[in-house]
Amino acid sequence: MRLSWNARQWGSIVAVGAGFWMTACTKDPSVTPQSPISSSPSTATQSVDGWILENMRAVYYWNDKIPAKPDTTLAPEDFFYSLLYDYTNKANTERDRFSWIQESADELKSSLSGEEKTTGLEVKYYLRASGSTDVIMKVLYVLPGSPAAKAGLKRGNIITSVNGQKLTTSNYASLVNDPTTFNYGLAKVESGKIVDTDAVKTVTAEVFQQNPVYLDSVYTIGSKKIGYLVYNQFIPGPNGSTATTYDQKLEQVFSKFKAQGVNELVLDLRYNPGGYVSSSVKLASMIAKGVDNTKTYYRMEYNKDVMAELKTQNKTDELTTRFQAKSQNIGANLSRVYVLTTGGTASASELIINGLKPFMPVITIGETTYGKNVGSITISDETGKIKWGMQPIVFKSFNAQNESNYSTGFVPTIAKSEPLDVKQLGDIEETYLSTALAQITGSNARISADQGPKLPAIGSSVERRAGGSNMFDDRNPLHF
Repeated sequence: MRLSWNARQWGSIVAVGAGFWMTACTKDPSVTPQSPISSSPSTATQSVDGWILENMRAVYYWNDKIPAKPDTTLAPEDFFYSLLYDYTNKANTERDRFSWIQESADELKSSLSGEEKTTGLEVKYYLRASGSTDVIMKVLYVLPGSPAAKAGLKRGNIITSVNGQKLTTSNYASLVNDPTTFNYGLAKVESGKIVDTDAVKTVTAEVFQQNPVYLDSVYTIGSKKIGYLVYNQFIPGPNGSTATTYDQKLEQVFSKFKAQGVNELVLDLRYNPGGYVSSSVKLASMIAKGVDNTKTYYRMEYNKDVMAELKTQNKTDELTTRFQAKSQNIGANLSRVYVLTTGGTASASELIINGLKPFMPVITIGETTYGKNVGSITISDETGKIKWGMQPIVFKSFNAQNESNYSTGFVPTIAKSEPLDVKQLGDIEETYLSTALAQITGSNARISADQGPKLPAIGSSVERRAGGSNMFDDRNPLHF
């Protein structure tokens, strides 16, 4: 049966999410899906697998790579991953490492709107020492109003145990995700070493909605009026709401920047793995220099079947999304923009970098970004009979100069790593921000030295969060 997405709906698809937005588990690409012991699939499994295959053959970006005779005896999750293009081949930088499926479509949709069951912590994991199997967690930031914030946890806290168990490479994944109540054992950095303390913070996870507009400030240094924005997810409003509460907050921030004469901008996307394309367009439209609603922000390319259909219908113009004319735009006062990045900067965040580059210099500070130049949509069963939800890659994005060459990430203009012992976000001595301020003002004295020991990083919760995006048909949200 042919699927009924029309050209306008396709034209709104853009995916920019990196990995997973939340702390829900993602499929490990290093693990080859295994067939179940039984070779006799249930009727329910066959029904779900058939639904998956029908949709994937219609909309998947690499639909020409789907096996001709996929194994429909596999359980739905394993079946889905068996369809993905070169999924386990890490040597292929162009492979599909982004599509995913969840048993609950409702939970999938909630996660893409910033709502999840969480303590409110975003963390990075390190080996306690090179060659060690002990693991520590460094708190990157705490969601205001969350259980973790109420318990007094803050950015820079170091956690070495959960519920009385020391974190190790073999247990940390289950310890930080499986319980509902967490007793976090804290440590501190002392004379360059990590020292355990007796301090314990008890936090119970709850369903919580993130406000992505985390922090904004204006710094006056000489003739420079420097706007600073920490933006952690591209979402227009709370889950289940049609209100664009968070987009409006972005507009308020840029109205303030404009009123205060901001002439330099530092956009902090280091913890932003993507989200709704609609929010990405709005943000870019308030930054870009010399743009209006005739200038291209990005263009999409779908699989050959969809592209042929759009060409037949003379709808290929709907593959291009243009900037919006925004009264809050500060581009006229900007000669460049600074973007702070990490390996968790992905998808819609990378779309911002790529989309602004044709119109102004984009100076990135930090680490190489994730490398997601493709987008996805949310697919669920309209009848409600199948409860699964999937997020397959359906398009690739290009900027106004037809560039899409960042599948391995954007290498930073100025390389910088975040130290173990960190300042609070917005502190002018915080490593990333101080580096940007030094570049803007020409004062190297403002660059703070890295603090604490250098430890091997093994991942972060940011890289496990999922991006979300927007479609005209709310049943099929687009994700970047």
